[in-house]
Amino acid sequence: RADILAVRDRDPACTCLPDVFLYFKGFHALQTYRVAHYLWKSGRRILAHYLQSQVSQNFQIDIHPNATLGSGIMLDHGTGIVIGETAHLGHNCSVLHHVTLGGSGKKGVDRHPKVGNGVLLGAGASVLGNIKIGDGCQVGAGTLVIEDLPPGVVAVGVPAKIIGKFVDITAQPSIGMNQLGSKEADENIIMYGMDGI
Repeated sequence: RADILAVRDRDPACTCLPDVFLYFKGFHALQTYRVAHYLWKSGRRILAHYLQSQVSQNFQIDIHPNATLGSGIMLDHGTGIVIGETAHLGHNCSVLHHVTLGGSGKKGVDRHPKVGNGVLLGAGASVLGNIKIGDGCQVGAGTLVIEDLPPGVVAVGVPAKIIGKFVDITAQPSIGMNQLGSKEADENIIMYGMDGI
């Protein structure tokens, strides 16, 4: 229920709940992941991998069935999203297209990112390795995150640099979906100097 409401409340293209249920592939992929995750935890890994494969083929969204995803998640557009086996995505997160929560390349270890609650991951962001992104962070489009980010910050660039922090430390940028440069973002973020970006 929280996932379908997240799409309705955050995506301006959504006009009603039946639209989400019938047409939004990010929502479809997320619900299929939830079934696959249950199967994986129940020891039915072949069937879980089959569902993962079908979602990847049909929606171009690849979420490993062992990944841990909270509730109230919106996968906006969805195309190109990759979430690895040991990744954790907190509650009320918004993930835009072509985001990667990727591993460090080591087999058999905890190798994927841990993303806190209320995080907004911009289009094309790559978060690599066993790192932590704190609650309420906003990661800009095309950003490469390879080190931990503290809660409530705004990070952009390759590699990621912190360029600001939210005035309200309980803010969840994933809910407002305000990108940098919007009036709402400018009012709620203390910007730092952006030398070298």
